[in-house]
Amino acid sequence: MAICTATPFAAQALYGGPSNTFKKLSCIQSGVASSRYKRVVDALAADIRAGRLPSGTRLPTHRQLAAREGMALVTATRVYAELEAMGLVSGERGRGTFVRELALPPGHGIDQQVAAADMVDLSFNYPALPGQADLLRNSLRELAASGDVEALLRYQPHGGRPHERDAVARHLRQRGLAVDADRVLVVGGAQHGLAVTAMAVLQPGDVVAVDALTYPGFKILAHALHLELAPIPVAGNASDLDELERLCATRRVRAVYTMPTLHNPLGWVTSAAHRARLIEIARRYGLLVIEDAAYAFLAERPPRPLAAIAPETTVYVSGLSKNVATGLRFGFVAAPTALVPALERAIRATVWNVPAVLTAIACRWLDDGTVTRLETQKRADANIRQSIAREVLAGLPLVGHPSSYFLWLPLAEEVRADQVAAALLHERVAVSTAAPFATSAHVPHAIRLALGSTNPRTLSDALGKVKRVIDDHTYA
Repeated sequence: MAICTATPFAAQALYGGPSNTFKKLSCIQSGVASSRYKRVVDALAADIRAGRLPSGTRLPTHRQLAAREGMALVTATRVYAELEAMGLVSGERGRGTFVRELALPPGHGIDQQVAAADMVDLSFNYPALPGQADLLRNSLRELAASGDVEALLRYQPHGGRPHERDAVARHLRQRGLAVDADRVLVVGGAQHGLAVTAMAVLQPGDVVAVDALTYPGFKILAHALHLELAPIPVAGNASDLDELERLCATRRVRAVYTMPTLHNPLGWVTSAAHRARLIEIARRYGLLVIEDAAYAFLAERPPRPLAAIAPETTVYVSGLSKNVATGLRFGFVAAPTALVPALERAIRATVWNVPAVLTAIACRWLDDGTVTRLETQKRADANIRQSIAREVLAGLPLVGHPSSYFLWLPLAEEVRADQVAAALLHERVAVSTAAPFATSAHVPHAIRLALGSTNPRTLSDALGKVKRVIDDHTYA
């Protein structure tokens, strides 16, 4: 067994203080190379956890580590792979391997944490308008007084009752999607709609093309269902369709997941020409198109949905979480007729049916114009919040749509996103780094700011802290 002399002062020995000169660990070899490499992993992990190697420290290259520890290059690579799997370091293409910020809680930015009362949450959006609680209270009273209460206690059809599917179909026509009610299914929110779509249509190992920065919920879903995500880089204000075409020519891609109207996190609305070419590629290579329209209501007069252009190959997924309330877990899927039975079985396998009380309230609001009214008000609200953000964060390279509930903020080369996020947590402000959104090996240093989860004055104060923390790290 290998005995390593790395001790609490190992960080200084390894890095030689400010010069970051890496020095060889002194290990007494009495076992196999694998034992030695484990000791190197343990020594580095101990120094990182103890803070002797602070966040942002650049570690030696794989080749330097191999030379100075007398190990093979592949073994040095394995050392860093294990440290990365432990969440202690991150490898960045073209820059090296860096110690991660351990002050961030596990799953930060991808799992919603229970926020303290004094925490301003700019990591998740749950936009609400004054009076929405009263709206729910009144609707519950009306529902209780209706003659249909007993029916709500029984099992419902998996995809929703006919009149409920009709209500959704009428709503979708306002979004430029004319669809028959028998192609509409009611689901428990847009995330559930994505899940049942993937369960119904895709198989473990299938390749799904996605944007290099995309919605974290789809990443979680792909991991759970063992789907392979193939990242497509960004080209201007859209995904690079030349790269998508090259990918399809070399690999068997089964589907493409896309957000053409109000992309999360980049806020783009793709052009009609971009949509037409995407559909042409999908038809040529037999791709299923999964169109996520969760934030589409925020864009006024966007180009036609992909599902309107190619209904035979597109599954359209959306819901009422952002335009009404995140607690109202009501969503809908519009799918090709051939896929409807499989989608209904997936709904049965997951929830059987969406709770009837929620569905009844949601469909009332779809029919009486409440949803349309709230969408109009929230577009105006998002526009105000964008104006606040652009004023407070003036001078920073903001990326986003002028009426969306989020902003993407790339950081300067010398600024590390995890350190910014950790410093903001200390200031009682939660933000997301790029890590939850990235699908490629390259994770840019950027943060995403959700603007819709607090009142405008608190938002302005929190964004002021964001600006100050970024400035502090930029000019440190």
